[in-house]
Amino acid sequence: MARLIQFLSITLILLTASLSQAQELSCEVQVNSRQVEGSERTMFTEMETEIFKFVNGRKWTSDEYEAHERIECSILINLTERVSANEFKGNIQVQASRPVYNSTFKSPLLNVRDQDFVIRYNQFEPVIYSETSYNGELASILSYYVYMILGYDYDSFSLEGGTKYFQTAQQIVNFAQASPQTGWKAPEDQNNRYWLVENALSARFKPLRKTYYDYHRKGYDAMQKDVTRARQAITKSLKPLRTIHNVAPSSYNMKAFFDAKLQEILELYGEASSQEKTQIADLLIVIDPANSNKYDKLRK
Repeated sequence: MARLIQFLSITLILLTASLSQAQELSCEVQVNSRQVEGSERTMFTEMETEIFKFVNGRKWTSDEYEAHERIECSILINLTERVSANEFKGNIQVQASRPVYNSTFKSPLLNVRDQDFVIRYNQFEPVIYSETSYNGELASILSYYVYMILGYDYDSFSLEGGTKYFQTAQQIVNFAQASPQTGWKAPEDQNNRYWLVENALSARFKPLRKTYYDYHRKGYDAMQKDVTRARQAITKSLKPLRTIHNVAPSSYNMKAFFDAKLQEILELYGEASSQEKTQIADLLIVIDPANSNKYDKLRK
């Protein structure tokens, strides 16, 4: 018991030290291991702590952040199977949001569930990220999503402002091409880590990146001044997505956008005029057909 208390005390000190240096992210981390039978619970508690320190305790950019400016996000890891003594299979869900100017509202930026999640983890082993090489699945996946979060966040504040963070995420993908696990390679699936960042940097997806900027800066950030005009700006920001739908109708990036924005859009237009509701429903049914039944209700 004394050794356990000593370990927990050291962990708390290290965690506090990490947080004192925390910069960009304010990330909640949860590791759910209920489906993994016969495993020591302390291992997964330690895994959760290490992931928390890795994400929140590291400086990921050269910019300085105040505490209230940190990007709110969450990482939920659901472990479903113990493959071997130190290898686990499951999925990871990553969500992120950004504040709306002059309000307490948070607008969702990212909501993805990644099923390609097979990691090795040894208890008490720190998660280490290398900027110049592949360093295992857990560190690579976590750092990849950190840079994707940064990319989307910066894109929402300045036009294509997240480019260098998407480029770093793409570099992580390039280093991981030698990984034996799925999720990193182009031929495996159209909805994986490779394509999410590849599309983000592709010229044909520039309209989506402009939507991220116009939707937030010209729309939600102006909501306090004039709700009607802000909503009209959001409608205008969504129209260029027809172009992407025409050339890549089932792209992972469009899916990721609407997975994050669906509920927000429905609530936003719930108070709109009948004409606005019909206009936006006609558009969204075309560019996000997977949720057409929900958009159709806006017209009723």
